[in-house]
Amino acid sequence: MRELWVKIDPSWSRKKKTAFIKATSAFCSAYVVDPADVELAKQTGAKTIVSSEGGEILLVDEVGKIPLAKMGGRVACFMATVGSKEDEEKAVRAAQASADYVAIKCLDWKVIPLENLIAMVHGRSRLLAWVSDAREAKLALEVLEIGADGVVAEVSDLGKVKGIHGELRRVKTRAAEKEAAERIALLPAKVVELKPLGSGARVCVDTCDMMKVGEGLLVGCQSSGFFLIQAEAHESPYVEPRPFRVNAGPAALYVLAPGGKTRYLSEIGAGDEVLIVDRQGGSRTASVCRVKIEWRPLMLIEAECQGTRIKTIVQNAETIRVVTKGGHKSVADLGPGDEVLVHLEEGGRHFGTLVKEETVIER
Repeated sequence: MRELWVKIDPSWSRKKKTAFIKATSAFCSAYVVDPADVELAKQTGAKTIVSSEGGEILLVDEVGKIPLAKMGGRVACFMATVGSKEDEEKAVRAAQASADYVAIKCLDWKVIPLENLIAMVHGRSRLLAWVSDAREAKLALEVLEIGADGVVAEVSDLGKVKGIHGELRRVKTRAAEKEAAERIALLPAKVVELKPLGSGARVCVDTCDMMKVGEGLLVGCQSSGFFLIQAEAHESPYVEPRPFRVNAGPAALYVLAPGGKTRYLSEIGAGDEVLIVDRQGGSRTASVCRVKIEWRPLMLIEAECQGTRIKTIVQNAETIRVVTKGGHKSVADLGPGDEVLVHLEEGGRHFGTLVKEETVIER
């Protein structure tokens, strides 16, 4: 779990300290306090981080003091200001000396030192970054995908502390969503008809992610049936792979979106979210970098699954591939009788939301 520590300024009045601690005690993990304020902070039941006896976590500023602190059974936090490579190396030595926490305050460069320390400290000690607002907290919690294990808020404004806490809650929510990622039921469908069409406006969805062979987007002419169209991750002698891209089809197609909703491809733009799905039905959310619409020759694909006929339209080109149970196949090589992976839905859609009781006929 990500932790939020709050620094209590010793120069504040006792009244302000008391009010600040009371207002933040519901969501703060611990308070960094002056030795004189330990008892004040403990009244809330929160942990305290202090440079002397009395707190639950002992704050040390020298690597050599860590073994001594650990010998007494204390939890040790090494605090360092990082403004050079030597400071980074000192923080790494603190982790190697078994500091329970390493809390760093970066001076000019905030991202690169944190990246370096996450790479070297992660798994040894819990790494916390000092922050002054929600923007810095967001940055610290997302660096190298792993992010810091928590933040130390050094602010005097209650609203800013709440904003920083909001970023921690968002990280927790995203982690929970990733853990319980949507499982999409995929079924084999038999291709029954292929029909070349004229040119039309087809959409390439370029994501801020990198997809593998077997991953792509679920799209279809009907909101009740979606074909898994693979990202352009396949090696080809003619074009370089573009694993960030799915050449999805005409702008009018439905695309399955996070939360079980659908969007029209025409609605998707930079900053929106799409659902990447693999052949096992695993899924994750990705942000869209750009959408590219161009006029290209198209092809209609019709397939049958569990007595239902579903359709999609794709660009008629060798680089467009449908995902199959055991691999993938170019639409240029697709023929009647071939099996492709699809997803079926029941009911109709109202502005992208599934309404199972509604009868909708889409041909």
